[in-house]
Amino acid sequence: MGTGSAWPPSITQDHVANPTKRGNSMTSPDALRIKILDAVLQPVWVVDIDGLIIFANPASVAMLGYQDAAELQGKSSHGTVHYKYPDGRPYPAAKCPMLAPRTTGKSGHGENEWFVRPDGSMFPVAWWSAPIDLGAGRGAVLTFMDLTTQRAAEQAQRERDAAEIRAAESRAAQRRIVESTAKVRERMARDIHDGAQQQLVALLMELHLLRAELPGELAAQAQAAIDHASAAIGGLRALAAGMHPAILTTRGLFAAVETLATSAPLPVVTHASPDQRLAQPVEVNAYFFVAEALTNAAKYAHASRVDIELQVCGTELIVDVADDGIGGATLDGLGTGLSGLQDRVSALDGRFSLDSPPGGGTRLHAVIPLP
Repeated sequence: MGTGSAWPPSITQDHVANPTKRGNSMTSPDALRIKILDAVLQPVWVVDIDGLIIFANPASVAMLGYQDAAELQGKSSHGTVHYKYPDGRPYPAAKCPMLAPRTTGKSGHGENEWFVRPDGSMFPVAWWSAPIDLGAGRGAVLTFMDLTTQRAAEQAQRERDAAEIRAAESRAAQRRIVESTAKVRERMARDIHDGAQQQLVALLMELHLLRAELPGELAAQAQAAIDHASAAIGGLRALAAGMHPAILTTRGLFAAVETLATSAPLPVVTHASPDQRLAQPVEVNAYFFVAEALTNAAKYAHASRVDIELQVCGTELIVDVADDGIGGATLDGLGTGLSGLQDRVSALDGRFSLDSPPGGGTRLHAVIPLP
């Protein structure tokens, strides 16, 4: 409403309170001002020196939940629409900042007040109040804006922000777990190779020497022990390779996938970019992504062929594993582990998609950003 001390200077309390006088005794500019206030969509009303409502335009009447301005005129502004806090406690009129311009002569503004409708419901408002000279004393002209929609939008935005923060924190936690798991796998594989496996190799050599010194049946028993030790060594090697294949450490992802393909229980064709080393978490997770996908193809898809494509494109690693099986795979399918593949990719801020129409094979697609 501006910051002037009078609105408009020639309008008196009698003019505002008695609409019948507007057309007869008011000047043309005064009548025009009243018509403008009646037409604007912004709620406006005027209170006298006692805080009583002497004018309310249609916009304020409607927003406050009334049917006619007559329901408000002559009533206490504070006692009608501003008499309680949102928690239900009484709101003393002496503390009402919107009425202060009547006594201070200064304009005011705020956004932390709540108005009350006739049914008792409340809504938050932003308000502006300015002093006005009504002839019989200084009153105040007030306007306000319903903040319900704005605050709902702000709350929704805060909830979205909080959800994004939680999701980011979850992804960061997943990434830490994935990276930590990769390191643990590599360390355990190395410990198996350097520890138990080497001890078994030493034992195997001693058994060979012992067998050469033993006669007949004892030599046969020594050979049986040699066979058992050899089997144990093979089992440890397989266990270590399952935890973290040595070739993945020494030669990288592309060579490891090539080796994985040659040992698969069904024909596998690989299409890979030229060898290059990637960050360890990326290589480890991409490798086990492919390994799990091959396992799924062999166990569930009834496929006769699998195609694997590895490609570095800009700052992303693209991994595709496609089979010609029965299709129909879903992320919530029991026993397939596809949701685990999705989690593995998501942990590295990657994107995962599944295309598996019934009878049309299955294609797993992952895009993993490179650090």
